[in-house]
Amino acid sequence: MILRIKNMVCDRCKRVVREELEKLGVDLKFVELGEVETLAEIDPEKLKTVKDVLESSGFELLDDKRSALVEHIKTLIIEEVQLFKGHKPVQMNFSDYLSEKIGYEYSYLSNLFSSETGHTIEQYIIAQKVEKVKELLSYNELTLSEMAWRLSYSSTAHLSNQFKKVTGMTPGEFKKSTAHPRKALDQVGN
Repeated sequence: MILRIKNMVCDRCKRVVREELEKLGVDLKFVELGEVETLAEIDPEKLKTVKDVLESSGFELLDDKRSALVEHIKTLIIEEVQLFKGHKPVQMNFSDYLSEKIGYEYSYLSNLFSSETGHTIEQYIIAQKVEKVKELLSYNELTLSEMAWRLSYSSTAHLSNQFKKVTGMTPGEFKKSTAHPRKALDQVGN
């Protein structure tokens, strides 16, 4: 049985979900971002318990296919932008990558994502990239040029322009500010 779970955005999330399900006696085949496969079907009563336990940890069990598909899109983007998983070839754009990974035409995915979230996939990708830049700036380990390269920007100017459009300040101004307002990954794009 495959369970689709909202708000799984990091390896710690995977660990928490795994631990909670194992406590409930659910035998797991695998746990990935946004998805869990069990070895056996879960009866409806136990599924309600699973749903309640996941919600108490900040996750949400997705029942409908549309929401699950939107979460899958978000997970693929987070893996590439935030976690640098490297599954997407550098020369491939996100639209082709998402279509290939999910198995639907990009126009369908784009329309679905927009209707479910109120934002375009492109806006979501930009928001994720800006959050990653905020994180990297706060660590002070990479130059802006290195950040632009890692995040597949054509130039540092392009990165800076998008960053300013989203945050209202340049990367340099952000770096100099004493407060580094960042969002939790499951809040990016909301």
